[in-house]
Amino acid sequence: MHVFIRWLPSLLWMAVIFYLSSRTGEDVGGWLDLVRRFVPMMEGFDWGHFAAYFILAWTYLWAWRPKRLSLGVKLAVILLCVLYGVTDEYHQSFVPGRTPDLKDIRNDAIGAALAMLLLYIPFVRRWYGRLSGAKYY
Repeated sequence: MHVFIRWLPSLLWMAVIFYLSSRTGEDVGGWLDLVRRFVPMMEGFDWGHFAAYFILAWTYLWAWRPKRLSLGVKLAVILLCVLYGVTDEYHQSFVPGRTPDLKDIRNDAIGAALAMLLLYIPFVRRWYGRLSGAKYY
């Protein structure tokens, strides 16, 4: 049960990504107009990919809870995010008005990589260590 609870944020966030990916092209256009009210310079949902997979990377790391934050662990988290991004783009190929795009996968990878790069900042690493109950510093 403890493992399920650790993975619950990841599963919920993947469900959010899946839901947003299942919206038709018209639905997405409406969301973009709403987002532009708060972020006027946003021209498309590239920032959405960065943010969604930045959060997904953190939830994967939280679920995995490695004993050490090694480069291998960080790369594995990024790889998991990219693999989910690939399945997300495949899923979009079945949604009317949506098409798979390699740039989206690139943006997913960048968002996940930025999340893992933040862990090189000492106070972020300490903060994460305190939250997760592990000692990474």
